[in-house]
Amino acid sequence: MSTAIRPSACPGLLRIVAALDGGICRIKLAGGVISSAQALAVAEAAEAFAGGVIEATNRANLQIRGIGPEHQALIERLLAAGLGPTTAAGDDVRNLMLSPGAGIDRQMLVDTRPLAGQILATLQGHPRFHELSAKFAVQLDGGEALAMLEHHHDLWLSALERDGQLLLAFGLAGSPVDKPLAAVPQAQGHELLVAVLELFLDLATPEQTRMRHLLAQVPVADFLAQLRSRLSGPLLTVDDWQRPLAAPGLHLGTYPQRQAGRVYVGAVAPLGRLDPAMLKGAAQLARQYGDGSLRFTPWQSLLLPEIAPADAPLVSAALSQLGLLCSPQQALAHLTACTGSSGCAKAQADTKADALQLAARLQARQQTAAVHLSGCPRSCAAAQVAPATLLAVAPGRYDMYLRDAAQPGFGALHACNLSIEAAHALLDARQRSPLDD
Repeated sequence: MSTAIRPSACPGLLRIVAALDGGICRIKLAGGVISSAQALAVAEAAEAFAGGVIEATNRANLQIRGIGPEHQALIERLLAAGLGPTTAAGDDVRNLMLSPGAGIDRQMLVDTRPLAGQILATLQGHPRFHELSAKFAVQLDGGEALAMLEHHHDLWLSALERDGQLLLAFGLAGSPVDKPLAAVPQAQGHELLVAVLELFLDLATPEQTRMRHLLAQVPVADFLAQLRSRLSGPLLTVDDWQRPLAAPGLHLGTYPQRQAGRVYVGAVAPLGRLDPAMLKGAAQLARQYGDGSLRFTPWQSLLLPEIAPADAPLVSAALSQLGLLCSPQQALAHLTACTGSSGCAKAQADTKADALQLAARLQARQQTAAVHLSGCPRSCAAAQVAPATLLAVAPGRYDMYLRDAAQPGFGALHACNLSIEAAHALLDARQRSPLDD
């Protein structure tokens, strides 16, 4: 496979991007799923050609950090494991997010995996779609209880049932919790995707790389009018439909599957990071007790599906021994942090180390809090706004923001220039306040 691909700041499997701590390789996983053999290959590549740091991303992919000069050897190792795109130019655009529970979630309306396979094949194989930005992304939601509904996508499709018929509602530059623009029968989902993407490429200027950029200039009604002319059937009105909210926390712990007599076990990678021993150990557990697959999630965690209920406590205990977080009572399981100054020149603080310090303080008080630590305003490691964000302003010092739907960005500025100790004191006070909802 040729590795002659376009320049971009976004890493891919075929494009290693430099960072302060070495090269970064991003491995895009189809539906977040990786086989145990492929997971072993990732772990061995991280050991052989990098610093041994593997990251679970908030788009359910994997990254290897700290890659040395043997870029091509690492790429070849991963390609040999079947982790590459079907075409070199297709690597950038295979950005399709599913629920980690696709096909196994008890609440799902449809198994999205067959349609997802069609979509991924089209994104990689249709040369026109290789013009899309490496950040252009699609979400396919089957109605699962375990679903990330807060990430914005350029196109989202969400299953619903209407008068006994399965439909796919859709929207642009948003997420499935938004009011849908229209719907199509499930069988026309692939046709809709192709039509939306081709229309976007026909209308967008080179500067309009994302759907939101285009819709800032082209009214949604005009886009829909042109879209209708490209479809074999009508767009259906579903103005009264609202996607039910996902159940929180289902990525962590043990939960029954749709398949009788089977459960999945979920565990969080501490601050999104795994070492090779963690990944190898999880792969071995998947082989021994599951179906030989691991599912990565947008919560920077992994699931081991198809576990017998009697084996689940043993699997959970083994994951914990590997260093993964398996209990919602663990404070670190609720914290996220960007790479920080140890790996990124733009970061103002060592966010990973500071997050560990905050987690220790929370754990000592038997507290948990959903907090994101960001080394700079770009907030690379969080695709959605956290309830509380600590934005680094200097080494060990942070401004605190609290999520507020009426405020852009991180939300409302709550306090400035805090140490981690002071930030914890404010979080503690908020948890103790009877007025805090």
